[in-house]
Amino acid sequence: MKNILILILFNLAVTSLLLAQDTITNSKKNKDIHSLIEKYSQAREKRDTILLKNILTTDIDQLVSTGEWRNGIDSSVKGMLNSSAASPGTRTLKVEKIRFLDSKSAIVDARYEIQSTKGTARKMWSTFIVVYKKDTWKIGAIRNMMPTEK
Repeated sequence: MKNILILILFNLAVTSLLLAQDTITNSKKNKDIHSLIEKYSQAREKRDTILLKNILTTDIDQLVSTGEWRNGIDSSVKGMLNSSAASPGTRTLKVEKIRFLDSKSAIVDARYEIQSTKGTARKMWSTFIVVYKKDTWKIGAIRNMMPTEK
């Protein structure tokens, strides 16, 4: 009986240690992904093609709220720069939820707002597919959505 009790306590201790390590790992991943989305927002704001090319995968695809598809890094970066020039203003992305698919990929949902230079706000949603490649998180896909009026 004493051995069974010791075995149960040992299993509980080991299990709690494993869960604690996963929480620490996910906390770092969450922080890194928040940082990635912030870098994306800064790159768009500053029209920084070097930063964009560092945080996007080469095979990125993007569906924007107008219905335009952008496939590949060159098309996506060009489209992002054109969009920023055509719709000047302050872009804000606020991460609402991160859902890990596995240890190297996640779905990130964010509120996306463009405050125009004229004072109007365009409120949308963005979903990012992020992947962990070569020791860093990168954006592999972006979907921008304009909510409809209820």
